[in-house]
Amino acid sequence: MTVVNLQQLYDYSYWANAKLFAVIAELTDEQFTQAVGGSYGSVRNTLVHTMSAEWGWLERCGGPPRGERLRPDDYPNFASVSATWTRVERDMRAFLGGLTDDDLARPIEFAIGSGPKHILPMQNLLVHGVAHTGHHRGQIALLLRTLGVAPGNVDFLFYALERA
Repeated sequence: MTVVNLQQLYDYSYWANAKLFAVIAELTDEQFTQAVGGSYGSVRNTLVHTMSAEWGWLERCGGPPRGERLRPDDYPNFASVSATWTRVERDMRAFLGGLTDDDLARPIEFAIGSGPKHILPMQNLLVHGVAHTGHHRGQIALLLRTLGVAPGNVDFLFYALERA
C-alpha cells in the first residue's frame, strides 16, 4: 500500500459520495430523517454515523480533532451534513497529501468506544475508514430505494472509466 493508492481509494470514495449526495439532496427533510430501516434507521443517521467514523479514524491517525462522536440530531437536513462532510473530505485529502509511504507503517494505538486498546499500522486504519464508508454507502443506496429513489451506480469501475 502506498500513499498514492490510499489517495485513489479516497478519491473514488468522495466521487461516489458526490454521486449519492446529488440524489440525497433531492429528498425532502422528512424523507432524509424518516426511519426506514437499516442499522441506523434513516439516511440522515447513516450519513452522520459514516461521517463521524471517517473523521474519527482521521483523528486517530493524527488529523484534526473531531471531539465526541457526531450526533444525528445536530444535523436536521442534508445541507447541514453536506457542510460538515465537505470539511472532513478537505481535511482527509490534506492529511493524505502530507503523508509519506513510510508513515503508513506507523503503529497507531486506538480503541473503539470504551473497548480495549489495539495497535495497527496507520494504513490499516485508513483502509478501514474508506471501506467502512463504502459499506454504509451501500446501506444508504438501499434506504434510498426504500424511499422510492434510484441511487445510481457508484461502482469503482465507473469511477475508473470516467477518468480513463
